[in-house]
Amino acid sequence: MTQYLAEEGFANRGRIGCTQPRRVAAMSVAKRVAEEVGCRVGQEVGYTIRFEDCTSPETRIKYMTDGMLLRECLIDPAMSNYSVVILDEAHERTISTDVLFGLLKRAAKIRPDLKLIITSATLDADKFATYFNNCPIFTIPGRTYPVEVLYTKDPESDYLDAALITVMQIHLSEPPGDILLFLTGQEEIDTSCEILYERMKALGSDVPDLIILPVYSALPSEMQSRIFEPAPPGSRKVVIATNIAETSITIDGIYYVVDPGFVKQNKWDAKLGMDSLVVVPISQAAARQRAGRAGRTGPGKCYRLFTEAAYRNEMLPNTIPEIQLLNLSMTVLMLKAMGINDLLHFDFMDPPPEANMIQALEQLYALQALDDEGLLTRLGRKMAEFPLEPQLSKMLIQSVDLGCSEEILTIVAMLTAQNVFYRPKEKQAQADSKKAKFHQPEGDHLTLLTVFNGWKANGYANPWCFENFIQARSMKRALDVRKQLVGIMDRYRHDIVSCGRNYTRVCKALVSGYFRNAAKKDPQEGYKTLLEGTPVYIHPSSALFNKGPEWVIYHEIVFTSKEYMREVTAIDPKWLTEAAPTFFKIADANKISKRKRQEKIEPLFNRYEKPNQWRLSKVKRGGRISQTFG
Repeated sequence: MTQYLAEEGFANRGRIGCTQPRRVAAMSVAKRVAEEVGCRVGQEVGYTIRFEDCTSPETRIKYMTDGMLLRECLIDPAMSNYSVVILDEAHERTISTDVLFGLLKRAAKIRPDLKLIITSATLDADKFATYFNNCPIFTIPGRTYPVEVLYTKDPESDYLDAALITVMQIHLSEPPGDILLFLTGQEEIDTSCEILYERMKALGSDVPDLIILPVYSALPSEMQSRIFEPAPPGSRKVVIATNIAETSITIDGIYYVVDPGFVKQNKWDAKLGMDSLVVVPISQAAARQRAGRAGRTGPGKCYRLFTEAAYRNEMLPNTIPEIQLLNLSMTVLMLKAMGINDLLHFDFMDPPPEANMIQALEQLYALQALDDEGLLTRLGRKMAEFPLEPQLSKMLIQSVDLGCSEEILTIVAMLTAQNVFYRPKEKQAQADSKKAKFHQPEGDHLTLLTVFNGWKANGYANPWCFENFIQARSMKRALDVRKQLVGIMDRYRHDIVSCGRNYTRVCKALVSGYFRNAAKKDPQEGYKTLLEGTPVYIHPSSALFNKGPEWVIYHEIVFTSKEYMREVTAIDPKWLTEAAPTFFKIADANKISKRKRQEKIEPLFNRYEKPNQWRLSKVKRGGRISQTFG
């Protein structure tokens, strides 16, 4: 579509922009289109993802993640550089896509010449058309082959076992063609690969070879790329994937799809300030999308490991939008920076829950990004310049005053890269002993700093990563992120200084952003968070596991089998009151003062009387609240 539009002359009036919800998709589609156009990536066809800009002044077709277009909206709300904007995979309903709906709808009013195209394979088209002022709907028939959908007669008690039995049955009895099995996460995928391998070994050499290929985000990229290689003659491959294979990547040669009907969903609990990774049933739209993967190369089959009644009656028609599930603090900060203060009346397609919105405003107020009237402060405006979570950007800005911005830059980059350590199932003990060598007594943030410095000292070498069970791809990403952040720091004339071995400064900088994420040791078991008194535990992979410091801060809480704190650092409680005097009050061994919070924060977000209306209230000091809160 982007090429057709360029051929029709739309690229002469401005760029043709196309958004993708995932980085992988933005990069791979840009590479393919560049090949078809006959240029190098970054010339006429380019892409932009967070911390990587592969475009030039001559770029006419630009692919990007929806988050990057949202940042462009921050600088240029009228989208004056673009003649056409295509929002692809709109059914995924990421936070950025949902906010872009409202902003681009507004931009189209200002600029009647701006063309806006929303595309998706599985979309509630009528709802979208109504939202975009009853715009026309184009239904383009796909060229997929017919897919036979098979359901189970009764519900499966163990979907994992049922899935593996189905894969074996397909391999032994169906004609040639590769298999795609959808599972929920890394642990499930690794376990399934092992079980399948053992079962195939037990069948002996008479059975045709089954090549077992896992794919999930934490897997090294060289192992991920193996899924695209065709299976050798006389054998069949089975790709065991998370929902990344649902829309973001297309694997040729798939004739059979096995769909247990589950996905891992990240859900934000505003009251506890905690992310929970929960396994939930997929939507009907996602089930159709998965089935369609079997019909790309030829007529295929989709084995659904749930009943037809469950599909019709128990699954939601469409996936719940992320904006109703996730933490909104970064989104609220972006909207405030665009001058959109009346968040209550912002034109969301599906408005987020009020509790999540209040919690995001409260968090930004505590970080001093918002003032008593709910308007952006100078610090808040600086924070909005960084493509980071508000806590990380606050931490980075404070580190300049504390004289440790060199170290904090590295820590932020490492936290952003994610999945730094690789722990293969067959070498877990070896991987753990290598990781333990990097552990620092202060905690995980400084462990990440030590890993980066070790990699730097060894000339950023891949063999060093391999030897220490560290993901080279994640480290390269951390290095790229760090370079980008240094560029932003330079642009705003923030000094980059090192504190040497004075790690107290680094810990104080960490507290300045994450003071809300503090926990105190519980005499009985584990820890209790200061904010809500939620029982939490240090993750077994942490450098502080079994060390038991009295006070800690954490990067996030993830609920799996327990409420685990990830990336934990030991702190002195005095630093909490120094970092956020309006948030804490020293009273009875540094306990949080509820009266202080009520006095300073709650009047801003007074309880609403009607479900969709917050009551205006006055701050005790007499400052009247602006229309921000309706």
